[in-house]
Amino acid sequence: MDGRRKTYVAVVVIQAIYTGMFLLSKVAFDVGMNPFVFVFYRQAAAAVFLAPIAMFLERKTAPPISFLICFKIFMLSLCGVTLSLNIYGVALKYTSATLAAATTNSLPVTTFILAVLLRMETAKIRTGAGIAKVMGIVFCAGGALTIAFFKGPTVKLLMHHHLFSYHGQVQNTAASSHWIKGVFLLLLANALWATWLVMQNRVLKSYPSKLLCTTLQCFMSTIQSFVFAIALERDPSEWRLGWNVRLLSVAYCGIVVTGVTFYLQAWVVEKKGPVYMAMTTPLALIFTISSAAVLFGEILSLGSILGGILLVGGLYSVLWGKSKEQKTAASNTGDIEKAEYELKEESIVEKQSSTPNARIQHACSPA
Repeated sequence: MDGRRKTYVAVVVIQAIYTGMFLLSKVAFDVGMNPFVFVFYRQAAAAVFLAPIAMFLERKTAPPISFLICFKIFMLSLCGVTLSLNIYGVALKYTSATLAAATTNSLPVTTFILAVLLRMETAKIRTGAGIAKVMGIVFCAGGALTIAFFKGPTVKLLMHHHLFSYHGQVQNTAASSHWIKGVFLLLLANALWATWLVMQNRVLKSYPSKLLCTTLQCFMSTIQSFVFAIALERDPSEWRLGWNVRLLSVAYCGIVVTGVTFYLQAWVVEKKGPVYMAMTTPLALIFTISSAAVLFGEILSLGSILGGILLVGGLYSVLWGKSKEQKTAASNTGDIEKAEYELKEESIVEKQSSTPNARIQHACSPA
């Protein structure tokens, strides 16, 4: 298998793994698992899984950790991991796995907005690329508002009989008064995750050991999540896992999502770049819609479909604008380097022509 096909397979596997995360998390919450307890167990599983790998691979190359770096990683885990995952868990109880996958498409747009506010990105509205970025933000906002406030007729996909006795809970959740609250909580969770993406770039500049940094974030998030969970859930029975879907969802999200996708995403970004990785995000929405329809008989509203289309449109609009700006910048850089090279050549020629030997040769030439 050549390199191009390997990257195609990798991104499909990544989005399939995220589909499993949306579905298993939703099932775990709807069978009664507390979302705060779930996040604690998930982060603990991720920390236990990653710690020996990080120590083995980066034990000798990792730089020493100062108090300032430790504090930055602690705040990074609190904002982008602990708060984001806990809010996401509550939101998923109020909504559906399909909606969670749809709102994930707003992540690159939200990241771009934060980067502009922090002056890490620019939006030049007088250029085609800048207009595309702004339109992407408008599409994203319109998609979120459509999902939240417009239901429309329902659409039942594929099957009249679902495979698991879970369908009633999905319908009731989707029709409840908590739907709007869940939509905005999902967007808030994505905004916190976008903040994590932006700020992590700065932290990694001062502490470049990516795997060890991720492990430390999982460890610190485990402690933080335990504090949240123990404060909000005191019933010991809610902390029992057992050999059921709760344990499966915790192990899957902690080990497979955090461990496997971390490596695969880093490999794809290295081979194809972050834009290519972000462009494959809608695959998770397609996989989730089809899986939820087959497994749970999930019913979609027209508002959710239209909102999802707008979110995906906003994603691609921002990515196109970003790609266009990068190509323009690269072209301008090439033109500048070419001009500098030509000036340098002219300067060399002028110096050579100004030497005594050059003047003698010019005087003695037939011309």
